[in-house]
This record gives sequence, C-alpha cells and structure tokens, in this order.
Amino acid sequence: MSSENVIDAGSINWDALRQAAVSAMQKAYAPYSKFPVGAAALTEDGRVVSGCNIENASYGVTLCAECSMISDLVMGGGGRLVAFDCVDSHMNTLMPCGRCRQLIYEHSVPGMLLNTVSGIRTIEQVLPDAFGPRDLEERS
Repeated sequence: MSSENVIDAGSINWDALRQAAVSAMQKAYAPYSKFPVGAAALTEDGRVVSGCNIENASYGVTLCAECSMISDLVMGGGGRLVAFDCVDSHMNTLMPCGRCRQLIYEHSVPGMLLNTVSGIRTIEQVLPDAFGPRDLEERS
C-alpha cells in the first residue's frame, strides 16, 4: 500500500486485524486493573504487528498495548501503519488515549485508518493538528 494513496477501508481485513488484537489481549499482564487490552495494526507491507498492556506494581511504568505494539513494529524492522484496532476482554473497541494517538501518528502513513468507538476514522481525525515526522521533513 502506498502512503501516497487514500486508504480504502474496504481493502482492510478488519476481522483479521480484530482477531490479532484479541490474541494480543489474551497475553496481557493486567493483575492490578484486571483490564487486559490488545492492539493490532497493519503495516504498508502487509505485516500485522500487535501488543498488549503490561502492568507494573509501580503504575507509572506500566506499558499500554499501543506502546507494546509500536515496540513490535520497530523490533520487526519498522515500517508505517495503515490500519489499527484495539479491544478489551469483552471485545469492545477501545479508543487510544492522546499519548497513544501521538505514538501511533509517529509511525503512520497519511490517512491511516483506526477502528474507533465512532467508526472508522483517519489518524488526522483522531489527532487533529498533530505534529510529527512529516512536519519535520517539510520544514527542514
């Protein structure tokens, strides 16, 4: 998939992406909150990366599922994300927090699609006026 093109939501296998998020959620380490979360994303080259939340007794060092997913992306060779989904243990769609939206934006193609509680949205819709690597490239 080219980052130059608009991504067609119909070209994304949302069921497979959801299943990858569910599989990740099932590996979550959430002994404190009892709220396991799984996230999965599709890359430009067709790989699926995923992650789960990993809690810690010192809550400030807890890793969210999106952070874990980005770690999987980077460890797997990098790339850009084109589609994203996130779930809880009841298969409810979860919306990434602002911090995670920024983290996802850093590794997204323009127009990346997210399955949100409001339906399919672009990264620009869920993080309007974002600042990231594309801005640095344009302004350097």
